[in-house]
This record gives sequence, structure tokens and C-alpha cells, in this order.
Amino acid sequence: MTTTSNLAAPRRQSELGRLFRRLFRNPTTLIGLILVSGALACALFAPLLAPYDPFTGDLKNLYVKPPSPSHPFGTDDLGRDILSRTIYGAQISLKIAILAQGIGTVIGVLLGLVTGYFGGLIDALIMRVVDVVMAFPLLIIAIAFVGILGQSENNIILALALVVWPSSARLVRSQVLSIRESEYVTAARSLGVSAQGIIFRHVLPNVITPVVVLLTLGLGGTILAEASLSFLGLGSADQATPSWGKMLTESRAFIRSAWWMPFYPGLAILLTVLGFNLLGDGLRDALDVRS
Repeated sequence: MTTTSNLAAPRRQSELGRLFRRLFRNPTTLIGLILVSGALACALFAPLLAPYDPFTGDLKNLYVKPPSPSHPFGTDDLGRDILSRTIYGAQISLKIAILAQGIGTVIGVLLGLVTGYFGGLIDALIMRVVDVVMAFPLLIIAIAFVGILGQSENNIILALALVVWPSSARLVRSQVLSIRESEYVTAARSLGVSAQGIIFRHVLPNVITPVVVLLTLGLGGTILAEASLSFLGLGSADQATPSWGKMLTESRAFIRSAWWMPFYPGLAILLTVLGFNLLGDGLRDALDVRS
């Protein structure tokens, strides 16, 4: 006899198939996925992809060399291969961006759930904090936090997380304000389900879709923020570790004489941010229930 689970499995597979068809219906979404996958592959498999050691240069040739067959992206003023450093730079840039955006999103979602469901004084207080944080440019607040906390990867992640959570909190709160008055939430409340059970079993699953889209779109901005902090000299305290923003800082004195030094890390930032934006737009269209 056919069971309910046996019927539900093909239905879930059909819905997943429709989601993927909607996701890749737009060619720009596929381009975004390719760009993001390329950046992630560089970060995960940097030791296999990098042709040279990114930390040490050629001691016999301590000067910049233009792109050549042996060094497709050229070398910097210390003889280090720029291609290898660009590949390894994806590790630091993506690690900081993903962790900061992820931590900030989790904080924002939790606060948005609490403020949207309970309201009252706690809602007013948290939303005023959100208004204050969002009144200032993200980079200015991040610079202040890093200046106070000190230069390190963990401090940069914490600083960026503390400035990206308000957007998630405001988005989730707006969704919860409408969902908490829904019939299924009212029915669960009348059956004696606790507030915690309603929030995590009934409300959270219905707000996760816009959060995923916001998370994907926010990664591009967080990558730019991390690169900006590194460019301003507020990046990781470990000067030997390559990151795209730090490579731009190191190339400022060679912009006219060695164009390849700032060009390739800047291109990596551009393509990665573009990839996350295109992928986020595709997710937004694919997950839109009105479609």
C-alpha cells in the first residue's frame, strides 16, 4: 500500500526540480554561479591551483616583472607570483566575508524573530539600535570597531558581523509582523504551543527564504568591506598572508609602472562581488512565491 512518505518524496523532488529550472532560467544566474564557484574553488584548492609559493619570491629577481608564460599575472616588487597570491587571497577574503555575513545574519534573524513576535519595549529598543547603526556607512563603523578591537582576522569578522546584522533584523521583523497574525500561528497558540515552539517551528521556516537571498546579496558588500579595510591598513595583522585588499595596498606605488599588480586582485574582487550579486538576484526570482 502506498504510504504518505512515498507520495511526499516525488512531490519534493518535483518542487526541487522546478526550483532549479526557475533558478537557471536566467543566463545571468548561471554566470553568477560560475563566478562564485570559481572563487570558492580557488579558496578551497589554493595549494593545488597555485603554481608558485605565494609567500616567498625569487630572491634573484627582486623587482616587478610583467606577465609572461612563466608568470601569467606577472610578479610584484619582491618577486612573488601574483597569480598564486591572487588565488590564495580568495581564502582570506571569502573566509572573512562568509563568517562575518553568517554570524551577522544569525544575530539579525534571532533579534528579528524576538522583536517581531513579542513587540513592546524590547522591539522599540532593538529597532532604535538598528536605526542608529544603519544611519552610518558600514565601512565607517567597521573602521571604528577594528580600531578599538585591534587588527586580526577574528576582530575583522566580529566588526563586520556587528554592522551587517541590522539589515537581517529589520527584514525578519517585517516578515514576522505579518506571519504572527496568520491563522496557523493563531491555531498553534490556541492549542497551547509555547512561544519558542511557534517561533522556531512555524515562523522561522516562513522567513528563511528572504534571509537566504539577503545573505547571498550581502556577501558581495562584505567582501568589498574587507578589501577596503585591508586597503586602509586595517586588515589581518599577519602581513605575509595575501588578501585582495592587501595586494591593492602593496601595489599603490606601482600603479603606473606595473599595471598588473593592482589589476588582477581588483579584477578578482570585481568578478566575485558580481557573481554573488547575480546569484542573489537569481535566488530572489526563483524563490519568489508569486512566480
